[in-house]
Amino acid sequence: MKFSLFVHMERYDQEVGHRELFDQLTELTLLAEAGGFSTVWVGEHHAMEYTISPSPMPILAYLAARTSTIRLGAGTIIAPFWNPIRVAGECALLDVISNGRMEVGLARGAYQYEFDRMAGGMPASDGGKYLREMVPVVKALWKGDYAHDGEIWKFPTSTSSPKPLQQPLPPVWIAARDPDSHNFAVANGCNVMVTPLMKGDEEVVDLNNKFNTALANNPGVPRPQLMVLRHTHVHLADDPEGWKVGAAAISRFYRTFDAWFGNKTTPVDGLLDPSPEEKFKERPEFELENIRKNTMIGTPEEIIARIRHYQELGVDEFSFWADNSLPYAEKKKSLELFIQHVVPAFR
Repeated sequence: MKFSLFVHMERYDQEVGHRELFDQLTELTLLAEAGGFSTVWVGEHHAMEYTISPSPMPILAYLAARTSTIRLGAGTIIAPFWNPIRVAGECALLDVISNGRMEVGLARGAYQYEFDRMAGGMPASDGGKYLREMVPVVKALWKGDYAHDGEIWKFPTSTSSPKPLQQPLPPVWIAARDPDSHNFAVANGCNVMVTPLMKGDEEVVDLNNKFNTALANNPGVPRPQLMVLRHTHVHLADDPEGWKVGAAAISRFYRTFDAWFGNKTTPVDGLLDPSPEEKFKERPEFELENIRKNTMIGTPEEIIARIRHYQELGVDEFSFWADNSLPYAEKKKSLELFIQHVVPAFR
């Protein structure tokens, strides 16, 4: 089992400055590298203070200079917002800067809020066709000269400049949920990243089954990697109420997610209040006990047992999702406990 860190600059009010948030992200990455994590993942989001990352590339290029072993993952680039020549070139440049440590995840995008601002109001549900066209184009550009005449992009002979260091190609990941996405990823030689969000381990089993079905549908294709991304909060057994800190924070994160995803309120300077708790009174997944059970909250022993279950299913990488609305000191403490008590069980 490999471990990775998934992290953004996360801002809920204006008391903490952006430079401080960036320094905190850097410190968490250095902790993860020292703790033996394989990869740090940074996503792409626009005009949203609670997940700040207008491009993962400058963040990862900076981290490349501050680190030496941890791999640097763009998790994920939103295909409808990019030109494939730019994706290929920027990712290859990151590979050169990091001496061959780049990984890239590609996704169709999710927030209509972002599509309204970045893609002229195109329905977010249309993003899948951009993703499906982009993946083979980027791989072709990494290999050399290539001209493209597609439904979305058309360009004469071009190439990725520079070329990536990793051969034959750097790892490409697809954010997948439905069976078609899993099948597309496997058929195109891409690794698969999944997140159960607020659902329990039965969702991990279901997503793993979709992945295995895609493998069966594509005999002869080398088996790609499967990563599970989970909000994670660790507390020690001598703090029996410690789980409530993590559960309440993750509740706030998803109530904020709901406000942004609903796209019904205009944010003020990139900030949007979480949807009120009353809205979720009839939603059992928002009860703190269920958040505790369904996300990765628990003592090291409890978390080890659950990750072992993932390992038995065939999951290759567990990603510690650090975005959870907690104060930085609490985030750091949880990651340190995970490194100290959970990671050694898998070495």
